[in-house]
Amino acid sequence: MRFLSFVALGCIFLGLVAGCSSGVKEETIEVKPADDPLAMPRAIVHRYADGAQLGSEVTSFPNLVETLRESDPTRADILEQGLKEIQEADPGARQSKAKTLLEKLQPSME
Repeated sequence: MRFLSFVALGCIFLGLVAGCSSGVKEETIEVKPADDPLAMPRAIVHRYADGAQLGSEVTSFPNLVETLRESDPTRADILEQGLKEIQEADPGARQSKAKTLLEKLQPSME
């Protein structure tokens, strides 16, 4: 009888210790805006600012501008003009033009 009491108390003790020792698991959740119309243009211009050459993505520029125009016409005009300047610039000047455009496309604190 005494043995069963010790076993029962031991089980209760283990249950309390196991249940109380696990703390709250904290996680960091990163929220990424999936519908940011400037995400793709910024990524492309960033590559040019890093020295990448123009590629087949040039054919998507009008679509990128029109998508942006739906939500931010002012920045769409800036993007359109900047991409035009990058395309028309000499290869040596593209990187600096891309850096200038990238600064203009940075998120604003409204």
